[in-house]
Amino acid sequence: MEILTDQRPDLAVVDRGYRGHEEDKTRVLISGTRRGLTPKLIPDLRRRSAIETEIGHMKTDESLARCPLKGTIGGALFAALCACGHNIRKILAHLGAWLAWIAAATLNAVYHLGRKYLAVTSA
Repeated sequence: MEILTDQRPDLAVVDRGYRGHEEDKTRVLISGTRRGLTPKLIPDLRRRSAIETEIGHMKTDESLARCPLKGTIGGALFAALCACGHNIRKILAHLGAWLAWIAAATLNAVYHLGRKYLAVTSA
């Protein structure tokens, strides 16, 4: 995170594979442990669980695989760009569903107006 924003986070919620981190400036919470959890930190752990599923989808469905860019900055940029692409795909899916709903509502309104017009002119 510090590579992209030049700011060090106060809290990092990580999985069990991140043991022995030697980090002293950032508070590190390892998921699955209950030590040091306050009621304020429990929603942060839940948020991390929601983000993990998104990362899993990006790894399997899209192109978050092997990083073709060099160095730590390249890796950080690759992850951020993959996340941007994932968000754009989600937005486009919602827009497509919204557009289909608008088209169906418009066709339904035109169909009913045409039936009323036929009923009035044929009488």
